[in-house]
Amino acid sequence: MTIQFDEEKQNKKIDDLHRKEAEDLASLLSNRYGVGYINLTESSISTKALKLIPEEIARKASVAAFKILSRRIAVGVMSPTRQATQNVLKDLESRGYTVKIYITSQQSLEYAWERYKDISFTTKTSVGTLNIAEGSIEDFIKQAKESGGAKKLIDNIKNSKKSFRISKIVEILIAAGITYNASDIHIEPADSSVPIRFRVDGVLVEINDFDFDTYKLLLSRIKLLSGMKLNIKKKAQDGRFSVKIAGTDYEIRSSVLPGNNGESIVMRILDPASLTVPLKNLGLRPSILSKIIKEVERPNGMILNTGPTGSGKTTALYSFLSRKNTPGIKIITIENPIEYHLHGIVQTQVNKKNGYTFASGLRASLRQDPDVIMVGEIRDEETATTAVQAALTGHLVFSTLHTNNAAGAFPRLIDLGVDPKILISAINVIIAQRLVRRVCKKCAVKKKLTGEKLALFEKVYGEIRDVDAPKFNNEVLEAVGCPECNGTGYKGRIGIFEAILMDKAVEKAVQENSSARDINVAALPQKIPNIAQDGLIKVVKQITTMEEIERVVDLENL
Repeated sequence: MTIQFDEEKQNKKIDDLHRKEAEDLASLLSNRYGVGYINLTESSISTKALKLIPEEIARKASVAAFKILSRRIAVGVMSPTRQATQNVLKDLESRGYTVKIYITSQQSLEYAWERYKDISFTTKTSVGTLNIAEGSIEDFIKQAKESGGAKKLIDNIKNSKKSFRISKIVEILIAAGITYNASDIHIEPADSSVPIRFRVDGVLVEINDFDFDTYKLLLSRIKLLSGMKLNIKKKAQDGRFSVKIAGTDYEIRSSVLPGNNGESIVMRILDPASLTVPLKNLGLRPSILSKIIKEVERPNGMILNTGPTGSGKTTALYSFLSRKNTPGIKIITIENPIEYHLHGIVQTQVNKKNGYTFASGLRASLRQDPDVIMVGEIRDEETATTAVQAALTGHLVFSTLHTNNAAGAFPRLIDLGVDPKILISAINVIIAQRLVRRVCKKCAVKKKLTGEKLALFEKVYGEIRDVDAPKFNNEVLEAVGCPECNGTGYKGRIGIFEAILMDKAVEKAVQENSSARDINVAALPQKIPNIAQDGLIKVVKQITTMEEIERVVDLENL
């Protein structure tokens, strides 16, 4: 008969015996010192408690904080009489914590210390708040700027099986978005995977993708941070939370929409720096800038900014408000939502549940004796009529409207029920704008237009009446792509604009209920380039490319 000796099985028995002896000794010492005993390998360990003692200090002092409730904290120790241990306990007490100690074994402490790996670089996480450590972000930014840096970082984390990986993915996504100057982060489940895309300079760029298991956990995490309900899956939800990075607060507006393959997630990043652009940096040419400044300096009237969502209207209005913001002027805003807090201005936010709409907010604001009012958007008859009346009664009113061009604002307001005779007395100027990408100067190459593109360019550019427009010598830039611009060929954005001032010719056209095209013709003597022509001026100045203008504006159907 052959006897087989299982060495692995015997070693496990010996290890188990040693572990039991260590725990028995710790239990015995707890009786000796008159304190509790804890086996941390069988207990839940709070990372919130653990991180109160830095890992290096915890290891040197042979301690581990494992539970916290309010200001009461439980700490496992090898020996309460060690000087290093006592120093740690006194430090916790000096920070306002009530400390309860438990005797534990070396193997228990080793188990607890392993959990330090599960602590992400979020220093504080709660519903609505995400504080990301400065040093970690600096390291990330450095790695993200390398070729494929963000993708590699996300791959490393999503393939990890650690419990903290979902929290860290959220942090990396937001930090990557901020690093790449993305305005939005899109997470949209498809048939076989869940792609992640960043909207950078107005264009969606795919960064990575997730499996569905990771996506579901990520969805729950974002809902929790945003204050959304986790159990609602068939209705759209909106929420928001803030991110603090290196002393800068970023607002994240999150939106969840049910779709065929699951809930689509979009997180909009509101960078306070991007909303405080000086007027001169918006992209307005000097000739049009001087005219708009003149209208902004008026004590009353209405200034409207038009364009689609994401065209920079709010940024422009904030620039106007910043110019008017002086101690002698009272400014009130009605916004949905408040995107950036301006010092010295009374800002209010629409709340439909409480009956506070643009119209009711505007009426309430007029009772507050304001000099300047900003209405986030005019979208109904009551808001339009009240805003026009405010402009006629000594107030300067700023607002936005969704129309394709400046001239289209007039028929739109008339459709909303505003009397044309009253409208022409209220309007100072109507602006239309779009955002185009700046060509990356590191990699752009010069070229000449030929064929149909040259003919189209010359047709549109030749109709410019502004004598200050630069001469076209058929030397433009072409986007190429390099590491500096993440391979897109573009870096940053600038506005292209058109404007219509209220003069007698435009007044007559509006009173006659003319079309937007007729109003444009009436405004031609003002010699202000239209939005397409302003874009081509920026092509001639080698700020952007012909292709970029064609992406944003229909040059063939002006």
